Amino acid sequence: MEGGGPPGPSQAIPVSGDAYCNSSTAPVDAAGSCSPAVAKLRKLLFRRMLIGVNDGRYFHGLFHCIDKQGNIILQDAVEYRSAARHCSPPTEQRCLGLILIPAACRSSCQVDCSVEEKMSLLCLE
Repeated sequence: MEGGGPPGPSQAIPVSGDAYCNSSTAPVDAAGSCSPAVAKLRKLLFRRMLIGVNDGRYFHGLFHCIDKQGNIILQDAVEYRSAARHCSPPTEQRCLGLILIPAACRSSCQVDCSVEEKMSLLCLE
């Protein structure tokens, strides 16, 4: 990526604070407020997430942002993988920092929050 231009369609757009809600790319209704989908995503910001990928690894970190394609960026991420292919424990871990997990590679996603919060996030209305 050259220059300091605006992010392209495949680049991640952070949704922290009011910056995303007030930007021209955010879905906004006639009253000027964010769409329900954006509001739900904003509730997930900086929550701990555990994301599983197709090859059996898991990543645990803070939810930082998501793009239109569904790619997720975690910060302060730690990778967990099985040391031996045939037995689950013991697991190896390594600190990665900021990582992008492509939507096509994700097999599971869990958010650390209360049961009530999980139910409200699942509700589409």
